[in-house]
Amino acid sequence: MKELVEAIAKALVDEPDQVFVTEQSNDKGVLVTLKVAQADIGKVIGKQGKVANAIRSVVKAAGIRKGVHVMVDIE
Repeated sequence: MKELVEAIAKALVDEPDQVFVTEQSNDKGVLVTLKVAQADIGKVIGKQGKVANAIRSVVKAAGIRKGVHVMVDIE
């Protein structure tokens, strides 16, 4: 899941070298944390959070295919 979030985020931002993604697993599922440059945060979140929700939907669907509950946190 980490690679998927990283690929999506790098395609959206102006500074792809400032994209950092971490992944933590626990008994509830997988938590993927996305960090981008301050100037790019608006591009990742989008108007009214539509881009962020789209990222979460894609990652959640990919997680369902693998049988894993995935949560995406944007910092």
